[in-house]
Amino acid sequence: MGFDFDIVWDYLPLLLRGTGYTIGISFLSIALGALLGLFIGFGKMSRRWWLRWPASAYVNFFRGTPLILQIMMTHFMLVPLFLGTTNAFVAAIVALSLNSAAYTGEIYRAGIQSIDPGQEEAALSLGLTRWQSMRYVVLPQAVKRMIPAFGNEFIVLVKDSSLVAYIAVPELMYWSNAMKGQYLKVWEPYMTAAIIYFILTYLLSKALQYVEKRV
Repeated sequence: MGFDFDIVWDYLPLLLRGTGYTIGISFLSIALGALLGLFIGFGKMSRRWWLRWPASAYVNFFRGTPLILQIMMTHFMLVPLFLGTTNAFVAAIVALSLNSAAYTGEIYRAGIQSIDPGQEEAALSLGLTRWQSMRYVVLPQAVKRMIPAFGNEFIVLVKDSSLVAYIAVPELMYWSNAMKGQYLKVWEPYMTAAIIYFILTYLLSKALQYVEKRV
């Protein structure tokens, strides 16, 4: 069984365009997920039950259901509810962001709670407010511990973004499936996609290692 480079070359512009979509969707989703996850994380640590319970329910739902199901529900139910029609790109961003927020929320919670509570108590005794002690004492130390976990979540999200091909977002996996359908071959499209995903995640892991060392 030979590898037909000609069909890969024919589809290369579309595969590269799909790779751009994959990168863009992943960056937007991790950014929005990290922002929402901050509120989820603080909600889970809150002493107020009306904040803690919804945050815990959110995390349990998104970590306990398949991502493909979340994408479908967002595409066919949530997005039309607000926009009046389906929009695959918006649904992809929303679904991946909501899913990522559940995991980043746990990263925030674990990172903050890993810091010795005595440091916050010392900051409070020096006259800082609870917010100031969190901002200037706890978070700078916690962020360093969060970087590897955030890196892993970003890498996972890049790979999970392939699932949005099911709602016809023209990212890398979408064009790989189109290539398979046109030429009735599976080795060339899927092997090419695997190589591109590997390059993306490898470069990302190296960049994160550099950031971790610098921090």
